[in-house]
Amino acid sequence: MEDKELNFILKQGEGQFAEFKESFSSDISRDICAFANSEGGRIFFGITDKREIKGIEITNKIKSEIQDIARNCDPTIKIKIEQFDNLLIVDVEEGDNKPYSCSQGFYLRNGSSSQKLSRDEIFDFSIQEGKIKFDEQINNDFDFKKDFDESKLDQYLKLADLTKNIPTEDILVTLKVAKLIKNELKFNNAGVLFFSKNPSKFFISSKVVCVNYRTNEKVDILDKKIFDNGIINNIQDIISYIKKHIDVRYVIKTAKRKEIPQFPEEAYRESIVNAVMHRDYVDKSGDVLVEIFKNKIIASNPGGLVKWLKPEDFGKYSRARNQLVAELLSKTEYVEKVGSGINRIRSSMKDENLPAPVFEYNSSFSTTLFDETKGKGEKNVPEKRMIETTQKTVEKTVEKTVEKILQLIEENPKITQEELAKKTGLTRRGIEWNINKLKEDKKIKRIGPDKGGYWKIIIK
Repeated sequence: MEDKELNFILKQGEGQFAEFKESFSSDISRDICAFANSEGGRIFFGITDKREIKGIEITNKIKSEIQDIARNCDPTIKIKIEQFDNLLIVDVEEGDNKPYSCSQGFYLRNGSSSQKLSRDEIFDFSIQEGKIKFDEQINNDFDFKKDFDESKLDQYLKLADLTKNIPTEDILVTLKVAKLIKNELKFNNAGVLFFSKNPSKFFISSKVVCVNYRTNEKVDILDKKIFDNGIINNIQDIISYIKKHIDVRYVIKTAKRKEIPQFPEEAYRESIVNAVMHRDYVDKSGDVLVEIFKNKIIASNPGGLVKWLKPEDFGKYSRARNQLVAELLSKTEYVEKVGSGINRIRSSMKDENLPAPVFEYNSSFSTTLFDETKGKGEKNVPEKRMIETTQKTVEKTVEKTVEKILQLIEENPKITQEELAKKTGLTRRGIEWNINKLKEDKKIKRIGPDKGGYWKIIIK
Protein backbone atom coordinates (compact mmCIF):
# COMPACT_ATOMS: atom_id res chain seq x y z
CA MET A 1 0.00 0.00 0.00
CA GLU A 2 1.23 3.49 -0.87
CA ASP A 3 -0.13 6.95 -0.05
CA LYS A 4 -1.26 7.50 -3.65
CA GLU A 5 -3.22 4.25 -3.73
CA LEU A 6 -4.84 4.97 -0.34
CA ASN A 7 -5.84 8.48 -1.45
CA PHE A 8 -7.35 7.04 -4.61
CA ILE A 9 -9.35 4.47 -2.57
CA LEU A 10 -10.55 7.17 -0.15
CA LYS A 11 -11.65 9.34 -3.05
CA GLN A 12 -13.65 6.45 -4.57
CA GLY A 13 -15.21 5.45 -1.26
CA GLU A 14 -16.73 2.10 -0.37
CA GLY A 15 -17.70 -0.12 -3.28
CA GLN A 16 -17.54 -3.57 -4.83
CA PHE A 17 -13.93 -4.06 -3.69
CA ALA A 18 -13.59 -1.86 -0.60
CA GLU A 19 -15.23 -1.78 2.86
CA PHE A 20 -14.42 0.83 5.55
CA LYS A 21 -14.61 0.02 9.28
CA GLU A 22 -13.98 2.59 12.00
CA SER A 23 -13.22 -0.14 14.54
CA PHE A 24 -12.82 -3.90 14.72
CA SER A 25 -15.91 -6.11 15.12
CA SER A 26 -16.55 -9.83 14.62
CA ASP A 27 -19.33 -8.81 12.18
CA ILE A 28 -16.65 -8.65 9.51
CA SER A 29 -17.33 -12.35 8.89
CA ARG A 30 -20.16 -11.23 6.61
CA ASP A 31 -17.86 -8.99 4.56
CA ILE A 32 -15.11 -11.62 4.34
CA CYS A 33 -17.67 -14.17 3.16
CA ALA A 34 -19.21 -11.70 0.65
CA PHE A 35 -15.84 -10.78 -0.89
CA ALA A 36 -14.81 -14.45 -1.18
CA ASN A 37 -18.10 -15.27 -2.94
CA SER A 38 -17.58 -12.35 -5.33
CA GLU A 39 -14.32 -11.16 -6.88
CA GLY A 40 -12.39 -10.46 -3.70
CA GLY A 41 -11.87 -7.14 -1.92
CA ARG A 42 -10.29 -5.34 1.03
CA ILE A 43 -11.55 -4.31 4.45
CA PHE A 44 -9.91 -1.17 5.88
CA PHE A 45 -9.98 -0.79 9.69
CA GLY A 46 -9.52 2.74 10.97
CA ILE A 47 -11.53 4.57 8.27
CA THR A 48 -15.01 5.96 8.91
CA ASP A 49 -18.00 5.78 6.57
CA LYS A 50 -17.27 9.43 5.77
CA ARG A 51 -13.81 8.41 4.48
CA GLU A 52 -11.97 9.96 7.42
CA ILE A 53 -8.80 8.25 8.65
CA LYS A 54 -9.10 7.68 12.41
CA GLY A 55 -6.76 4.74 12.75
CA ILE A 56 -7.02 1.93 15.31
CA GLU A 57 -4.78 0.32 17.88
CA ILE A 58 -3.33 -2.68 16.08
CA THR A 59 -2.59 -5.70 18.25
CA ASN A 60 -1.65 -9.31 17.65
CA LYS A 61 -4.91 -10.28 19.37
CA ILE A 62 -6.99 -8.47 16.71
CA LYS A 63 -4.95 -10.03 13.90
CA SER A 64 -5.42 -13.47 15.44
CA GLU A 65 -9.19 -12.98 15.80
CA ILE A 66 -9.47 -11.96 12.13
CA GLN A 67 -7.56 -15.08 11.05
CA ASP A 68 -9.87 -17.22 13.22
CA ILE A 69 -12.96 -15.64 11.64
CA ALA A 70 -11.67 -16.48 8.14
CA ARG A 71 -10.71 -20.02 9.18
CA ASN A 72 -14.16 -20.62 10.71
CA CYS A 73 -15.97 -19.81 7.47
CA ASP A 74 -17.14 -22.85 5.52
CA PRO A 75 -14.96 -23.62 3.65
CA THR A 76 -11.98 -21.70 5.07
CA ILE A 77 -11.32 -18.38 3.33
CA LYS A 78 -7.83 -17.21 2.39
CA ILE A 79 -6.91 -13.72 3.61
CA LYS A 80 -3.83 -11.52 3.97
CA ILE A 81 -3.43 -8.95 6.73
CA GLU A 82 -1.42 -5.78 6.06
CA GLN A 83 -0.60 -2.83 8.28
CA PHE A 84 -0.25 0.67 6.83
CA ASP A 85 0.57 3.33 9.43
CA ASN A 86 -2.32 3.05 11.90
CA LEU A 87 -4.64 1.27 9.45
CA LEU A 88 -5.23 -2.49 9.36
CA ILE A 89 -6.10 -3.91 5.94
CA VAL A 90 -7.62 -7.35 5.36
CA ASP A 91 -7.19 -8.53 1.76
CA VAL A 92 -9.75 -11.22 0.88
CA GLU A 93 -9.04 -13.36 -2.18
CA GLU A 94 -11.80 -14.45 -4.53
CA GLY A 95 -12.58 -18.00 -3.46
CA ASP A 96 -12.04 -20.97 -5.74
CA ASN A 97 -14.42 -23.19 -3.76
CA LYS A 98 -17.64 -21.14 -3.74
CA PRO A 99 -20.14 -20.76 -2.17
CA TYR A 100 -18.74 -19.72 1.22
CA SER A 101 -20.76 -19.19 4.38
CA CYS A 102 -20.12 -17.71 7.80
CA SER A 103 -21.98 -18.25 11.08
CA GLN A 104 -24.61 -15.74 9.92
CA GLY A 105 -25.28 -17.34 6.53
CA PHE A 106 -24.27 -16.84 2.89
CA TYR A 107 -23.33 -13.36 1.70
CA LEU A 108 -22.49 -11.81 -1.67
CA ARG A 109 -20.90 -8.43 -2.37
CA ASN A 110 -23.20 -6.07 -4.23
CA GLY A 111 -21.75 -2.61 -4.69
CA SER A 112 -20.89 -1.16 -1.29
CA SER A 113 -22.92 -3.65 0.74
CA SER A 114 -22.68 -7.31 1.71
CA GLN A 115 -26.09 -8.84 1.06
CA LYS A 116 -27.40 -12.02 2.63
CA LEU A 117 -28.62 -14.60 0.13
CA SER A 118 -32.05 -16.18 0.35
CA ARG A 119 -32.54 -19.93 -0.03
CA ASP A 120 -33.38 -19.62 -3.75
CA GLU A 121 -30.47 -17.23 -4.33
CA ILE A 122 -28.08 -19.70 -2.67
CA PHE A 123 -29.45 -22.44 -4.90
CA ASP A 124 -29.04 -20.38 -8.09
CA PHE A 125 -25.57 -19.25 -7.04
CA SER A 126 -24.51 -22.86 -6.40
CA ILE A 127 -25.76 -23.87 -9.86
CA GLN A 128 -23.77 -21.05 -11.47
CA GLU A 129 -20.64 -22.12 -9.62
CA GLY A 130 -21.07 -25.72 -10.72
CA LYS A 131 -21.71 -27.07 -7.22
CA ILE A 132 -25.24 -28.14 -8.06
CA LYS A 133 -25.95 -29.46 -11.55
CA PHE A 134 -29.07 -27.88 -13.03
CA ASP A 135 -29.85 -30.82 -15.29
CA GLU A 136 -29.69 -33.34 -12.44
CA GLN A 137 -32.18 -31.52 -10.19
CA ILE A 138 -35.58 -33.18 -9.65
CA ASN A 139 -38.41 -31.20 -11.24
CA ASN A 140 -41.40 -31.54 -8.95
CA ASP A 141 -43.68 -29.64 -11.35
CA PHE A 142 -43.39 -32.34 -14.01
CA ASP A 143 -46.28 -34.84 -13.99
CA PHE A 144 -45.22 -38.10 -15.65
CA LYS A 145 -48.74 -39.09 -16.66
CA LYS A 146 -49.66 -35.69 -18.13
CA ASP A 147 -46.39 -34.23 -19.40
CA PHE A 148 -44.32 -37.17 -20.67
CA ASP A 149 -44.07 -37.59 -24.47
CA GLU A 150 -43.34 -41.24 -25.22
CA SER A 151 -42.83 -40.54 -28.94
CA LYS A 152 -39.80 -38.41 -28.04
CA LEU A 153 -38.36 -41.28 -26.02
CA ASP A 154 -38.91 -43.64 -28.97
CA GLN A 155 -37.18 -41.15 -31.25
CA TYR A 156 -34.23 -40.89 -28.86
CA LEU A 157 -33.86 -44.66 -28.47
CA LYS A 158 -33.79 -45.05 -32.25
CA LEU A 159 -31.07 -42.39 -32.60
CA ALA A 160 -29.06 -43.99 -29.78
CA ASP A 161 -29.54 -47.44 -31.30
CA LEU A 162 -31.13 -48.75 -28.09
CA THR A 163 -33.81 -51.42 -27.94
CA LYS A 164 -37.03 -50.86 -26.03
CA ASN A 165 -37.14 -54.29 -24.40
CA ILE A 166 -37.90 -53.24 -20.80
CA PRO A 167 -40.74 -51.12 -19.33
CA THR A 168 -40.65 -47.40 -20.13
CA GLU A 169 -40.19 -46.41 -16.48
CA ASP A 170 -37.13 -48.66 -16.19
CA ILE A 171 -35.63 -47.19 -19.37
CA LEU A 172 -36.03 -43.65 -18.01
CA VAL A 173 -34.37 -44.60 -14.73
CA THR A 174 -31.53 -46.33 -16.59
CA LEU A 175 -31.01 -43.21 -18.72
CA LYS A 176 -30.75 -41.25 -15.42
CA VAL A 177 -33.50 -38.84 -16.40
CA ALA A 178 -35.90 -40.07 -13.71
CA LYS A 179 -35.92 -41.58 -10.22
CA LEU A 180 -38.48 -43.60 -8.32
CA ILE A 181 -39.19 -41.62 -5.17
CA LYS A 182 -41.81 -43.00 -2.75
CA ASN A 183 -43.27 -45.15 -5.54
CA GLU A 184 -43.63 -42.12 -7.81
CA LEU A 185 -41.55 -41.55 -10.95
CA LYS A 186 -39.88 -38.13 -10.71
CA PHE A 187 -38.15 -36.51 -13.68
CA ASN A 188 -35.04 -34.33 -13.44
CA ASN A 189 -34.55 -31.21 -15.55
CA ALA A 190 -32.64 -33.07 -18.27
CA GLY A 191 -35.54 -35.48 -18.66
CA VAL A 192 -37.94 -32.55 -18.98
CA LEU A 193 -35.80 -30.89 -21.67
CA PHE A 194 -35.62 -34.12 -23.70
CA PHE A 195 -38.99 -35.81 -23.16
CA SER A 196 -41.59 -33.22 -22.21
CA LYS A 197 -44.61 -32.59 -24.43
CA ASN A 198 -44.17 -28.87 -23.84
CA PRO A 199 -40.67 -27.94 -22.54
CA SER A 200 -41.37 -24.20 -22.29
CA LYS A 201 -44.15 -24.96 -19.80
CA PHE A 202 -41.29 -25.64 -17.37
CA PHE A 203 -38.39 -23.65 -18.84
CA ILE A 204 -38.73 -20.47 -20.87
CA SER A 205 -35.07 -21.07 -21.73
CA SER A 206 -35.85 -24.22 -23.76
CA LYS A 207 -36.57 -22.34 -27.02
CA VAL A 208 -34.27 -21.84 -30.00
CA VAL A 209 -34.65 -18.83 -32.33
CA CYS A 210 -33.46 -18.94 -35.95
CA VAL A 211 -33.24 -15.82 -38.11
CA ASN A 212 -32.28 -15.44 -41.78
CA TYR A 213 -31.10 -12.01 -42.98
CA ARG A 214 -31.06 -10.70 -46.53
CA THR A 215 -27.50 -9.27 -46.41
CA ASN A 216 -24.39 -9.32 -44.24
CA GLU A 217 -25.99 -6.87 -41.81
CA LYS A 218 -28.57 -7.43 -39.10
CA VAL A 219 -31.20 -5.32 -40.88
CA ASP A 220 -33.63 -6.98 -43.29
CA ILE A 221 -35.11 -10.22 -41.96
CA LEU A 222 -36.17 -12.71 -44.62
CA ASP A 223 -37.40 -15.41 -42.25
CA LYS A 224 -37.65 -16.19 -38.55
CA LYS A 225 -38.59 -19.40 -36.75
CA ILE A 226 -38.85 -20.39 -33.09
CA PHE A 227 -38.36 -24.06 -32.23
CA ASP A 228 -39.46 -25.53 -28.90
CA ASN A 229 -39.99 -29.26 -29.22
CA GLY A 230 -37.34 -30.84 -27.01
CA ILE A 231 -33.58 -30.92 -27.38
CA ILE A 232 -33.39 -33.57 -30.12
CA ASN A 233 -36.13 -32.04 -32.29
CA ASN A 234 -34.68 -28.55 -31.78
CA ILE A 235 -31.29 -29.71 -33.09
CA GLN A 236 -32.87 -31.44 -36.08
CA ASP A 237 -35.06 -28.44 -36.89
CA ILE A 238 -32.13 -26.00 -36.76
CA ILE A 239 -30.02 -28.17 -39.07
CA SER A 240 -32.91 -28.32 -41.56
CA TYR A 241 -33.42 -24.57 -41.28
CA ILE A 242 -29.74 -23.83 -42.06
CA LYS A 243 -29.71 -26.26 -45.01
CA LYS A 244 -32.72 -24.45 -46.42
CA HIS A 245 -31.20 -20.96 -46.15
CA ILE A 246 -27.50 -21.28 -47.01
CA ASP A 247 -26.23 -21.21 -50.59
CA VAL A 248 -25.37 -24.35 -52.54
CA ARG A 249 -23.15 -24.48 -55.60
CA TYR A 250 -23.06 -27.35 -58.09
CA VAL A 251 -20.08 -29.05 -59.69
CA ILE A 252 -20.76 -31.14 -62.79
CA LYS A 253 -17.86 -33.43 -63.65
CA THR A 254 -19.85 -36.57 -64.45
CA ALA A 255 -23.40 -37.36 -65.45
CA LYS A 256 -24.37 -36.71 -61.86
CA ARG A 257 -23.90 -33.23 -60.42
CA LYS A 258 -22.32 -32.70 -56.99
CA GLU A 259 -23.80 -30.28 -54.48
CA ILE A 260 -21.36 -28.26 -52.36
CA PRO A 261 -23.01 -26.29 -49.53
CA GLN A 262 -21.73 -22.87 -48.55
CA PHE A 263 -20.69 -24.19 -45.12
CA PRO A 264 -19.74 -27.76 -44.15
CA GLU A 265 -22.59 -29.46 -42.29
CA GLU A 266 -20.22 -30.78 -39.65
CA ALA A 267 -19.21 -27.23 -38.70
CA TYR A 268 -22.69 -25.82 -38.20
CA ARG A 269 -24.02 -29.05 -36.70
CA GLU A 270 -21.32 -29.01 -34.01
CA SER A 271 -21.95 -25.28 -33.42
CA ILE A 272 -25.65 -25.96 -32.87
CA VAL A 273 -25.08 -28.95 -30.58
CA ASN A 274 -22.59 -26.94 -28.50
CA ALA A 275 -25.06 -24.07 -28.14
CA VAL A 276 -27.90 -26.36 -27.03
CA MET A 277 -25.77 -28.65 -24.87
CA HIS A 278 -23.80 -26.00 -23.01
CA ARG A 279 -26.29 -23.17 -22.67
CA ASP A 280 -27.06 -21.87 -19.17
CA TYR A 281 -30.69 -22.94 -18.76
CA VAL A 282 -30.96 -20.96 -15.52
CA ASP A 283 -30.24 -17.74 -17.44
CA LYS A 284 -33.54 -16.40 -18.80
CA SER A 285 -32.05 -13.30 -20.44
CA GLY A 286 -32.07 -14.78 -23.94
CA ASP A 287 -32.50 -17.83 -26.17
CA VAL A 288 -30.17 -20.03 -28.14
CA LEU A 289 -29.93 -17.92 -31.28
CA VAL A 290 -28.89 -19.02 -34.77
CA GLU A 291 -28.43 -16.16 -37.26
CA ILE A 292 -27.81 -16.75 -40.96
CA PHE A 293 -26.33 -13.89 -42.97
CA LYS A 294 -25.18 -13.76 -46.57
CA ASN A 295 -21.57 -14.33 -45.49
CA LYS A 296 -21.72 -16.00 -42.08
CA ILE A 297 -23.59 -18.10 -39.53
CA ILE A 298 -23.58 -17.13 -35.86
CA ALA A 299 -24.75 -19.61 -33.20
CA SER A 300 -24.92 -18.13 -29.70
CA ASN A 301 -26.22 -19.14 -26.31
CA PRO A 302 -26.59 -17.56 -22.86
CA GLY A 303 -23.76 -18.56 -20.56
CA GLY A 304 -20.10 -18.13 -21.42
CA LEU A 305 -17.41 -20.58 -20.40
CA VAL A 306 -18.27 -22.52 -17.27
CA LYS A 307 -16.52 -20.86 -14.34
CA TRP A 308 -14.41 -23.92 -13.63
CA LEU A 309 -12.92 -23.93 -17.17
CA LYS A 310 -9.99 -21.55 -17.63
CA PRO A 311 -9.96 -19.49 -20.86
CA GLU A 312 -6.47 -20.78 -21.71
CA ASP A 313 -7.87 -24.34 -21.66
CA PHE A 314 -10.64 -23.56 -24.15
CA GLY A 315 -10.53 -26.02 -27.05
CA LYS A 316 -8.04 -28.30 -25.26
CA TYR A 317 -10.68 -30.17 -23.32
CA SER A 318 -14.33 -29.77 -22.43
CA ARG A 319 -16.08 -29.48 -19.12
CA ALA A 320 -19.84 -29.60 -19.59
CA ARG A 321 -22.13 -27.22 -17.77
CA ASN A 322 -24.94 -29.76 -18.21
CA GLN A 323 -23.21 -33.11 -17.78
CA LEU A 324 -26.35 -35.25 -18.06
CA VAL A 325 -27.53 -33.42 -21.19
CA ALA A 326 -24.08 -33.98 -22.70
CA GLU A 327 -24.13 -37.65 -21.77
CA LEU A 328 -27.55 -38.20 -23.37
CA LEU A 329 -26.49 -36.44 -26.58
CA SER A 330 -23.23 -38.40 -26.70
CA LYS A 331 -25.22 -41.59 -27.35
CA THR A 332 -26.69 -40.12 -30.55
CA GLU A 333 -25.29 -39.32 -33.99
CA TYR A 334 -25.13 -35.63 -33.11
CA VAL A 335 -22.14 -35.99 -30.78
CA GLU A 336 -19.38 -38.25 -32.08
CA LYS A 337 -17.10 -37.64 -29.11
CA VAL A 338 -17.76 -35.38 -26.13
CA GLY A 339 -15.17 -32.61 -25.91
CA SER A 340 -14.10 -32.70 -29.58
CA GLY A 341 -16.70 -30.27 -30.97
CA ILE A 342 -14.51 -27.15 -31.11
CA ASN A 343 -11.69 -28.92 -32.94
CA ARG A 344 -14.14 -30.59 -35.32
CA ILE A 345 -15.54 -27.17 -36.25
CA ARG A 346 -12.04 -25.85 -36.89
CA SER A 347 -11.01 -28.90 -38.93
CA SER A 348 -14.12 -29.00 -41.11
CA MET A 349 -13.81 -25.29 -41.97
CA LYS A 350 -10.12 -25.73 -42.77
CA ASP A 351 -10.84 -28.75 -44.98
CA GLU A 352 -13.16 -26.59 -47.10
CA ASN A 353 -10.60 -23.75 -47.32
CA LEU A 354 -12.88 -21.46 -45.33
CA PRO A 355 -11.66 -18.94 -42.72
CA ALA A 356 -11.10 -20.20 -39.19
CA PRO A 357 -14.21 -19.98 -36.98
CA VAL A 358 -14.34 -17.25 -34.34
CA PHE A 359 -15.31 -18.18 -30.77
CA GLU A 360 -16.35 -15.47 -28.34
CA TYR A 361 -17.23 -15.98 -24.71
CA ASN A 362 -18.11 -13.64 -21.90
CA SER A 363 -21.62 -13.63 -20.45
CA SER A 364 -22.66 -15.55 -23.58
CA PHE A 365 -20.91 -17.90 -25.99
CA SER A 366 -20.93 -17.60 -29.76
CA THR A 367 -19.46 -19.40 -32.76
CA THR A 368 -19.15 -17.56 -36.07
CA LEU A 369 -18.57 -19.38 -39.35
CA PHE A 370 -17.42 -17.12 -42.20
CA ASP A 371 -17.66 -17.24 -45.96
CA GLU A 372 -15.86 -14.05 -46.92
CA THR A 373 -16.59 -14.48 -50.64
CA LYS A 374 -20.20 -13.42 -50.19
CA GLY A 375 -21.35 -9.88 -50.60
CA LYS A 376 -17.99 -8.44 -51.69
CA GLY A 377 -18.21 -8.92 -55.45
CA GLU A 378 -15.09 -11.04 -55.89
CA LYS A 379 -15.19 -13.04 -59.11
CA ASN A 380 -12.85 -15.58 -60.67
CA VAL A 381 -10.48 -15.49 -57.67
CA PRO A 382 -8.71 -18.77 -56.89
CA GLU A 383 -10.35 -20.08 -53.73
CA LYS A 384 -7.21 -20.85 -51.72
CA ARG A 385 -5.57 -17.49 -52.49
CA MET A 386 -8.77 -15.66 -51.60
CA ILE A 387 -8.95 -17.42 -48.22
CA GLU A 388 -5.32 -16.62 -47.44
CA THR A 389 -5.90 -12.96 -48.33
CA THR A 390 -9.00 -12.84 -46.14
CA GLN A 391 -7.18 -14.37 -43.16
CA LYS A 392 -4.33 -11.84 -43.50
CA THR A 393 -6.85 -9.00 -43.69
CA VAL A 394 -8.63 -10.25 -40.55
CA GLU A 395 -5.30 -10.52 -38.69
CA LYS A 396 -4.31 -6.98 -39.68
CA THR A 397 -7.73 -5.66 -38.68
CA VAL A 398 -7.43 -7.30 -35.25
CA GLU A 399 -3.94 -5.81 -34.77
CA LYS A 400 -5.17 -2.33 -35.70
CA THR A 401 -8.14 -2.67 -33.35
CA VAL A 402 -5.89 -3.64 -30.43
CA GLU A 403 -3.56 -0.71 -31.17
CA LYS A 404 -6.54 1.67 -31.26
CA ILE A 405 -7.91 0.39 -27.92
CA LEU A 406 -4.48 0.71 -26.24
CA GLN A 407 -4.08 4.23 -27.65
CA LEU A 408 -7.50 5.29 -26.31
CA ILE A 409 -6.73 3.80 -22.88
CA GLU A 410 -3.36 5.59 -22.81
CA GLU A 411 -5.09 8.91 -23.61
CA ASN A 412 -7.84 8.31 -21.03
CA PRO A 413 -7.25 5.53 -18.45
CA LYS A 414 -10.81 6.00 -17.13
CA ILE A 415 -12.45 5.45 -20.52
CA THR A 416 -15.54 3.20 -20.36
CA GLN A 417 -16.29 0.22 -22.58
CA GLU A 418 -19.25 2.14 -24.00
CA GLU A 419 -16.93 5.00 -25.01
CA LEU A 420 -14.45 2.52 -26.51
CA ALA A 421 -17.25 1.00 -28.59
CA LYS A 422 -18.23 4.42 -29.96
CA LYS A 423 -14.67 5.44 -30.81
CA THR A 424 -13.66 2.13 -32.43
CA GLY A 425 -16.94 1.29 -34.15
CA LEU A 426 -17.04 -2.14 -32.47
CA THR A 427 -20.06 -3.63 -30.73
CA ARG A 428 -20.11 -3.75 -26.92
CA ARG A 429 -19.55 -7.52 -27.14
CA GLY A 430 -16.57 -6.95 -29.44
CA ILE A 431 -15.02 -4.52 -26.95
CA GLU A 432 -15.59 -6.99 -24.08
CA TRP A 433 -13.84 -9.72 -26.09
CA ASN A 434 -10.83 -7.50 -26.89
CA ILE A 435 -10.55 -6.24 -23.29
CA ASN A 436 -10.63 -9.81 -21.93
CA LYS A 437 -7.98 -10.84 -24.47
CA LEU A 438 -5.74 -7.90 -23.50
CA LYS A 439 -6.11 -8.85 -19.81
CA GLU A 440 -5.35 -12.50 -20.56
CA ASP A 441 -2.24 -11.43 -22.49
CA LYS A 442 -1.26 -9.28 -19.47
CA LYS A 443 -1.19 -6.12 -21.59
CA ILE A 444 -3.66 -4.18 -19.43
CA LYS A 445 -4.88 -4.35 -15.85
CA ARG A 446 -7.98 -2.98 -14.16
CA ILE A 447 -7.27 -0.90 -11.07
CA GLY A 448 -10.22 -0.41 -8.74
CA PRO A 449 -13.93 -1.19 -9.32
CA ASP A 450 -15.79 -1.20 -12.65
CA LYS A 451 -17.28 2.18 -11.80
CA GLY A 452 -14.66 4.68 -10.72
CA GLY A 453 -11.64 2.53 -11.51
CA TYR A 454 -9.15 2.93 -14.33
CA TRP A 455 -7.07 0.94 -16.80
CA LYS A 456 -3.31 0.52 -16.47
CA ILE A 457 -1.22 -0.46 -19.52
CA ILE A 458 1.34 -3.09 -18.57
CA ILE A 459 2.85 -3.98 -21.96
CA LYS A 460 2.31 -1.98 -25.11
